[in-house]
Amino acid sequence: MKLLIMLLSLLLLTGCADTTEVLETEAATVAVAETVAITETEPAPDPIREMLNAMTLEQRVGQLFLARCNAETAIEDIQTYQLGGFVLFAEDFEKETMETMQQKLRDYQEAAEIPLLLAVDEEGGSVTRISRYKAFRGSRFPSLRQAYFSGGLDNVLSVEDEKCRLLNTIGLNVNLGPVCDLATEVSAFMYDRSLGQDVMTTADVIFCIVWKMSSQNIGSVLKHFPGYGNNADTHTGIAVDSRSLAELEERDLVPFQSGIEADCDAVLVSHTIVEAFDPVLPASLSPAVHDYLRQELDFSGVIMTDDLVMQAITDQYGAGEAAVMAVLAGNDLLCATEYSIQYEAVLEAVYQGRIDIDTLNHAVRNVLEWKMDLGLL
Repeated sequence: MKLLIMLLSLLLLTGCADTTEVLETEAATVAVAETVAITETEPAPDPIREMLNAMTLEQRVGQLFLARCNAETAIEDIQTYQLGGFVLFAEDFEKETMETMQQKLRDYQEAAEIPLLLAVDEEGGSVTRISRYKAFRGSRFPSLRQAYFSGGLDNVLSVEDEKCRLLNTIGLNVNLGPVCDLATEVSAFMYDRSLGQDVMTTADVIFCIVWKMSSQNIGSVLKHFPGYGNNADTHTGIAVDSRSLAELEERDLVPFQSGIEADCDAVLVSHTIVEAFDPVLPASLSPAVHDYLRQELDFSGVIMTDDLVMQAITDQYGAGEAAVMAVLAGNDLLCATEYSIQYEAVLEAVYQGRIDIDTLNHAVRNVLEWKMDLGLL
């Protein structure tokens, strides 16, 4: 009917318009309408799928690794393993200036076919990889606990804002934080690194930190899921958490849920054995822990391990097998010091069919989507 009205209007306006011209106009109008209809029903292009389809298996496996940076072999490692990224430690900044560090990170990115995640642990306090050096800041950033004690949430966010600006200036795009752990005992491994406040205050602060990091385009990583509590240090051996799921859901899991609601980018899983989920496997290697994170907490971002070189892992499983187990458990990104061994082990597991292609592709997609969100792709 609309088309008929348009044609009648055209006839009235042209007066002596030839019938043939009108029919041609009608045909053209219908053709345009059909083209629009076809365009509207076509699915939107999926750039991540296109990237995945163009990648070799070796490239896909490489994207699973956030490798500990070895400055002497970094360029070669990027090209050999097609790494997802690097995590940098204090020694990487020790003899550098702002200018030399910026250039080094530019060199890393230029060597990579797929842009790198460049991450650091700059929590503040005892965990400062950058601000311990005068070349980058006059003094160390305060810990989360110190920042809150000195000025509450406003001061915490002011500190986070400065951290993000510093990381952006250097060329880093991920900070491995915030720390979501609730530790109440002075002897606990996470005591100095935790906020030191009640559950809801911690949850509110975590939400705001994630929002602040996102506003500065710095990737956020909630750690150490599902919460260390007052447990021991897994760097030096096995830690077992015997609390019930109800206790965890009332306390330790609340800050993580808050960070997820703030749309955090990643969640780092600890090596603690949390018996409420899995009485045998460390959380980082447990499918049950990852299923809970995905299904119960509705987290769709990147799940990553703590460094698989920690003794809680290597003493039990060895570096290569631990990496394969980590992928099978549901991790998308592996923090890896022994990445050369672990890369080969994961690649072999893919070739053998132990890690199926759908599992691999799902993990790589999550990593690539994070990179896209950070503006790297």
